[in-house]
Order: sequence, then C-alpha cells, then structure tokens
Amino acid sequence: MRQSRRVALVDNAKFYVGPPLARLLAASGHDLVIGDPANGLVEELEDLGAAVEVVTGVHDLADPSSAPRLVQAGLTRFGRIDSATAFSGQVVVGRFLNSTEADLAAVVRGCIEAPYHFLKATCAAMKDNGGGQILLITSASAARPTPGAPLYSSARAAGTMLAKNVAGEMARFGLQVNAVGTNFMDFPEFLRASGGDDPEVRAKLEAQVPLGRLGTVDEFAHFCMPFVDGKSGFTTGQFVAYAGGWA
Repeated sequence: MRQSRRVALVDNAKFYVGPPLARLLAASGHDLVIGDPANGLVEELEDLGAAVEVVTGVHDLADPSSAPRLVQAGLTRFGRIDSATAFSGQVVVGRFLNSTEADLAAVVRGCIEAPYHFLKATCAAMKDNGGGQILLITSASAARPTPGAPLYSSARAAGTMLAKNVAGEMARFGLQVNAVGTNFMDFPEFLRASGGDDPEVRAKLEAQVPLGRLGTVDEFAHFCMPFVDGKSGFTTGQFVAYAGGWA
C-alpha cells in the first residue's frame, strides 16, 4: 500500500506556507520528506496517515548541501520523490540609490542561488521517475516593477525565469516545473518589511490590493496544491501571481 502513495518533499516545514501545505499533502494521501518541521507538525502529519522523513538543518537552500540532503533522504526512505516544493529569500527593501553591495548579495543568494541548488538537486533525482512536479515559490514582485524593492523584485524575476528555463529542459522527461509568487500576505515577514504591523500602514497596503485585503498562508497552500498533488499533469513553465489582483 505504501508503494502506491505519492511522495512529496517540502523544503521548509517550519515557516510560511510549509506547514499548511504539508498538512494538505498528508491529508490527500502523500508521504512526506520535510525540512526543519515546526513543533508538533510531524505528529499531525502522521495522524493524517503520512509516513514522514525529517531532515534538519536544511532551511538555507543557498547552502549547496541542503537540497541534496533533502533529496537523498527521500530517496533513501521512499525510493523516489513525486513532487517537490521550495521557497527561499528574504525581502530586501529600500530605494535603489540607497542600496548596498550587501543588499545585492543577499537577494542573489536567497532568490537566485537557493532556487538554483534546489532545482538542480530535484530535477536530477526526479527526471527518471516518468513524471513529477516541482514548484518554486518566488514572489509576485517578479511580475512587475516594485517601488521600494528594486533589488528584490529583480532577483525574484531571475529566479522565476530560471524555473521557466528549467521547465523547458525537463518537459521531455514528463517533469513539470512551475513557479508561483505572493505579495501582500498577512504574514510576519511581509508585515515586517512593509511596516504593515501599523494599522494605518496596513490599511494603505490593503488599498493597493484590488481584492482589498491581505492573503493568508492557509489559502495560499490550497492555491499551491494543483501544482504538486499529481492531479494536474499538463502545465509546465508557468508563473502565476498570488497577490489579490495586484499582478
């Protein structure tokens, strides 16, 4: 029975969309390879029927050893990986002329180098499966110029384009590679970077969103599912923004 279950890899199960996405995957019949899980999450996933392989110390995907460790753990435990999801990068804000080389290095490391290592490790492991799905979570700022975050927006666009290029190479193996990106999320990292913890600032942020509110990580997890749950196998090389109509 275990051999009939799909195996999903979630790179960071402690932060952002990682925990809710892992719960949805477990509830839909997946076994899981997860990195650095939140307290109590493994027990939740096992209660949902999933076999869970935990890998610690891999939250930094820009470290060249992190993604290979995740992938190897999945192959050793389950023999294959059917889907893999990753998110990385720290929001760096500020005007271009005020930016520093350290800012540039930070966005390149988190938004380009980390996806590079993740895509390389997962594609190498999954291309001979006869099919599979890889989802790279970037940012909706990749889709349009973003005042106040020029370096971040540019680096996210590079990561998104990397996923599209990799998708073209991997399509002949039946491997889907897609990217989705958020903005205007009711999440601590976005609120920190935007000043959205201040109610007045939050109101101004929400006014920029056509839907008039911030998004949640739980609903974003549901949005990600068709890209990783194996039920939709005819989409690759795409980027979709999750930003309430902003992009």
